[in-house]
Amino acid sequence: MLPEGKLKDLLRICHCFVIAYLIRCARMTMNQDAFKEEFKMTDQQTPVLERPVQVQTPPPAAPSGPRKKKRRNKIKMIVGLVITAAVIAGIAFALWYFVFREDKTELGDAMTDTVQIGSIEVKVEGSGMAKANKSATVTPGTGTILELYVKEGDQVTEGQPLYRMDDTAAREAVKAAQETVDDCQKQLQAVHEKIGELTIKAPHAGNLREVADLKVGDTVNEGDTIATIVNDTKLRISLYYSYAYENSIKVGQTAQISIPSIMDSRTGTVEKINKVRFVSPEGATHFEVVFVLDNPGTLTEGMEASASLTAADGTPIYPYQNGKLEFYETTVVKAKASGPVESFNLLNYGDVKAGQVLAQLGAKDSDQEISTKEEALKAAQEKLKEANEELNKYNGVSPIAGTVLSCSLTEGGGVESGQGISIADTSQMTVEISVDERNAQYVKVGMMVNLDQYGTPYMGVVQSVSLTASGENGVASIPAVVKVDNFDGSMIPGTYVSYSFVASQSDNCLTVPVAAVKYVSFNNVKLPDSMDAPPAETGGEDGTIDGETLPDDGAMIDGEILPDDGGDMIIDGDMSISGGAVAIPQRYSGGGVSARKLGVVVMPAPGGSVGGGMSGGMSGSSSDGETGTIVFVKSKEAPANAILEPDPAWECPEGFWAVPVEIGLADTTRVEIKRGLNEGDEVFIGYATQSADSWGG
Repeated sequence: MLPEGKLKDLLRICHCFVIAYLIRCARMTMNQDAFKEEFKMTDQQTPVLERPVQVQTPPPAAPSGPRKKKRRNKIKMIVGLVITAAVIAGIAFALWYFVFREDKTELGDAMTDTVQIGSIEVKVEGSGMAKANKSATVTPGTGTILELYVKEGDQVTEGQPLYRMDDTAAREAVKAAQETVDDCQKQLQAVHEKIGELTIKAPHAGNLREVADLKVGDTVNEGDTIATIVNDTKLRISLYYSYAYENSIKVGQTAQISIPSIMDSRTGTVEKINKVRFVSPEGATHFEVVFVLDNPGTLTEGMEASASLTAADGTPIYPYQNGKLEFYETTVVKAKASGPVESFNLLNYGDVKAGQVLAQLGAKDSDQEISTKEEALKAAQEKLKEANEELNKYNGVSPIAGTVLSCSLTEGGGVESGQGISIADTSQMTVEISVDERNAQYVKVGMMVNLDQYGTPYMGVVQSVSLTASGENGVASIPAVVKVDNFDGSMIPGTYVSYSFVASQSDNCLTVPVAAVKYVSFNNVKLPDSMDAPPAETGGEDGTIDGETLPDDGAMIDGEILPDDGGDMIIDGDMSISGGAVAIPQRYSGGGVSARKLGVVVMPAPGGSVGGGMSGGMSGSSSDGETGTIVFVKSKEAPANAILEPDPAWECPEGFWAVPVEIGLADTTRVEIKRGLNEGDEVFIGYATQSADSWGG
């Protein structure tokens, strides 16, 4: 089939010949008068010498009209035949040159390479800003530097003094700010206490007596009595004993409490001994003993009772006189704040528990008051913080351990705006990098990163990876931080550092030049029963990084993950990638031999099988609409996995066989072959011509 370009050239040549022929014919059919005038003018243009003319009478001549006309017709016929012959010759030459002539010199010799075992790794590269892992700037206050303790290049420790200034005024400011904070805290506490006192609770368990007559909405003023609570679960009695028994009575000693009104006694205990001096009318001196006893519920305050004890020698001990029982605890509950009654639980002789709410009073504008006090306290605390920071400026200390990078202060000199001391811990540096979104999946915390700054190599470790991407010009990137040791201080903060890390790698695998692989369509092509080339011992495996398998949704070239969605992208500024394929120009050089231009070699995304899975299911059948990768293998006989009837559009070189292959990773020069080839196979990579044009021109 004639190529489209050659067919157009042929039509142009034929068109030129036809136009020339028509123009010439038009000239030959001009009117006879014009043709005659042309010949007359030609005759008259012949120059003659002037000489005397002898007048003679010429003899009569025969008529010449028909003879001249016959001569002109003959010339016209000869010219027409010549033009026709030229047109026919031109058409014949064009057909021979563009259609029937075999262009053997244009292709040149087939160039080959061999399948080799090697390694392929794809790297992600870029640059980032180096920063000290820790840094701080100390700025002095207003005044004069009385003493300066450091200079540039000094190593300092955390908390080490840097300079001293007169801080009298700053200390006074801190003291005043602290007093304001204390006062605001007291005011806020008082508001909370006041609000808390609106809830009236029982101070202890007991029985209500003398409760106030309250209704919801009544106003209770501070100091009003709400109720009296008596703890009648226990009773107390105080009796006096002679000092003669001073050493015979002790706290905790058991006594029998006799109650005449019930004609019975209860067991009590000595709770307290008070060494008072009570003199009886008989002139005897006595001390007080307080007893406590449980109330079974039948005893009450005011009952007469007595208590008898037994001395260590068994002698009974009696009090000077009987006493009266009292409730163990009696409390008058009064309101400590004013407010309207919102609820109450007050009943005479009602039993209550400790902490039980007796009445709830309401408060007016309490929330607003609390908010106002809290805002005042917050403002006071902020002023105190500022005052302390200002005080610290007058007696500067190093906030971190590190190196003094700069010091613009002078001892005895005043402090101007912008002056201070800059300190950084340069023993560890961080490099802030930004990784393209297509490669971000390979950046993991803890992975190693190669760094280089002006030829000095470093080894870094990924410290953190941001979870938020940033976009610019339609490209998103993920920020990450790389930590690197800088013990010798050779890495300078604020400078750029180049970085690279392996995104994916395949070791001990079969490889071929990128020019050997072609991406083709398998429409109406009968595929082999198997794409394995016996024996198929490649030793290669899928590339991994940090234990994770390279995804099957895109190939990578120079650290770029190639899309698999039909989109186009640019590599190195001139070759495009379309449909998840890598487009690489086939160029060769050396020895005066240059490669003929073959267009581009297209490779599918690594990790995917040829034609959507070139095995079992597709073997021995045509696969309309399927695409895949092939390599032309040089062999005298067809390999077992060769396509016996390849598509003519593939332009399989003579002596080579089209073999389907499954490819893996690829770099700028070689491609991993997972299936289809063996080590040492000779593969086609292009045609070489003896031309200085690297494209075979």
